[in-house]
Amino acid sequence: MEKVKFVVATRVSAEDFYQKTATGRSLQAYKFPFLDVHLFPDNTTGLSQLYNSVIRQAVAEPCMVIFAHDDLHILDFYWVDQLLNALTRFQIVGLAGNKRRVPRQPSWAFTDNTLRWDAPEHLSGVVGHGPGFPPRSLDVFGAPGQQVKLLDGLFLATHSKTLADSGLMFDERFDFHFYDMDFCRQAEAKNVTCGTWPLSVIHESGGGYNSDSWRKAYAAYLAKWGE
Repeated sequence: MEKVKFVVATRVSAEDFYQKTATGRSLQAYKFPFLDVHLFPDNTTGLSQLYNSVIRQAVAEPCMVIFAHDDLHILDFYWVDQLLNALTRFQIVGLAGNKRRVPRQPSWAFTDNTLRWDAPEHLSGVVGHGPGFPPRSLDVFGAPGQQVKLLDGLFLATHSKTLADSGLMFDERFDFHFYDMDFCRQAEAKNVTCGTWPLSVIHESGGGYNSDSWRKAYAAYLAKWGE
């Protein structure tokens, strides 16, 4: 079985991660011998920098690598098998995304900086939201299993070899916002395919928009890509 490296950063201690966070408690249930949790506790460092450090390490030890938030209830007992199947179809897999891009798009889901939702026919994926099971809401953005141009960064899976062969890395100018948007645009430029997959997950957070840090990252994103 290929090694699975689950990469997650959290603001809490390692002990609190496994006792108090949704992702930590979930991973406690999945004690697979091939699963390696790469935890960054007490973290204040940008996600792109952390993720790139793992990508570099994985060159010598190829694996499936998953970049995830710390507030995910992973409910699918067969999530590893699901991802292995998904990665035979797409090179990068997420839970929700958009089949198109539009100019000045501030998120995979929105079309402009007023945070207007894109039309349902362009969206793909299903994510539960709330503090636990059952979810407060089950958000069906669109049918999963579709190729997309943009993925939500709450959960991204790929093979480390895909990243090594393509030279794909996270841009470290994006710390906690727009790292996923930029990553997907880089993937598209390198002809690396992205797609959504059905995986039973509940996300505790709805995302943070329009903070000062978000607006600063949005400006950097527009400056980089010219739109």
